[in-house]
Amino acid sequence: MSNAHFNRGPAYGLSAEVKNKLAQKYDPQRERELRAWIEATTGRRIGDNFMEGLKDGVILCELINKLQPGSVQKVNDPVQNWHKLENIGNFLRAITRYGVRPHDIFEANDLFENTNHTQVQSTLIALASQAKTLGNNVGLGVKYAEKQQRRFQPEKLREGQSIIGLQMGTNKFASQQGMTAYGTRRHLYDPKLGTDQPLDQATISLQMGTNKGASQAGMTAPGTKRQILAAPALGMERCDALTIGLQMGSNKGASQSGMTVYGLPRQVCDPKYCPGLLDGLDGPNHHP
Repeated sequence: MSNAHFNRGPAYGLSAEVKNKLAQKYDPQRERELRAWIEATTGRRIGDNFMEGLKDGVILCELINKLQPGSVQKVNDPVQNWHKLENIGNFLRAITRYGVRPHDIFEANDLFENTNHTQVQSTLIALASQAKTLGNNVGLGVKYAEKQQRRFQPEKLREGQSIIGLQMGTNKFASQQGMTAYGTRRHLYDPKLGTDQPLDQATISLQMGTNKGASQAGMTAPGTKRQILAAPALGMERCDALTIGLQMGSNKGASQSGMTVYGLPRQVCDPKYCPGLLDGLDGPNHHP
């Protein structure tokens, strides 16, 4: 089986754009660091082309066997392409058992068909980070935080259900001291006079307003008439409370004479043109 069978042709359109964006994320500095770490760990030299040197999967299998002996039981000689693919697959399964997270692991075709070298680089960095976390002397990657799992007793968890966290605010220092019962009176005082505040703590200061001088004297019972008197300084006499001023209109001359019973028709005429008709309508025996 030839290598040409596994090598894809050039990409076009959207595939080319995706491939170019992935290639732009490839970090040459990280490649040099990975090369130095792998060669120092395995004792084998990678060729000038970093990815081509890893494509047969032999160095990758030796790398994981150095980190965790016995991870890959058999490393195939890269005679045919399926031997190479099997080596890469064994390496991927081994680093999964080693602790590398599945979403950090590349696929075999990403390396063998040169489709995503950036993901291959990310997987090797994740492997270095996992090796550092497990205590190996690795000069790249980050050390993952150890899981700190805490277990609380059930009674302790029940106590926490009655506690309001500070993220929800606090009622510290809140007090109802000085509050009076509903319906009780509250005293007024003026702080400008310099007088001491009453001891009952129920006084309203004048900044809140005052009802001083308020009185209900002269108030009449609901429904009774009220006398209206002009200003004494004008020397005017008391007027009749039952009189409606002309400013409100007048009902003088108003009469219900000629009103018909509800439901009966009403004649409409102009007295200038039919004076005799009006005289006839006023008669007692007229029926419309």
